[in-house]
Amino acid sequence: MKNAINWFEIPANDFSRAKKFYEAVLDVTLILPFEGMKYAMFPSDMEQGGIGGGLVEEEGYTPSDKGSLVYLNGGEDLAVPLSRVEAAGGKILLPKTAIGSNGFMAHFTDTEGNRVALHSMK
Repeated sequence: MKNAINWFEIPANDFSRAKKFYEAVLDVTLILPFEGMKYAMFPSDMEQGGIGGGLVEEEGYTPSDKGSLVYLNGGEDLAVPLSRVEAAGGKILLPKTAIGSNGFMAHFTDTEGNRVALHSMK
């Protein structure tokens, strides 16, 4: 097994609001692969072994600040996307924190109430 994770999904109550939040924080465009479905994919290079994920509003998907924690790629320095969290409607729970040789992490809640994290090496 190359990676312990190969896909993730972040639930949303308000798909448009959540999509706008993640696009603003990560400075990316989420891809809408399925017509008529409230589903958007985060950019990833899966052909090169990258791990991807989606944002979804659908019955059975409930945002939560409990349970599993997804760490999104914070890019070169997670301070950059983290600085956009509150302006986009989220809340920082744990500021940029050093984790030794593993880089840095930070936790936040998104507009939907999900607890999510960022990771970077700087």
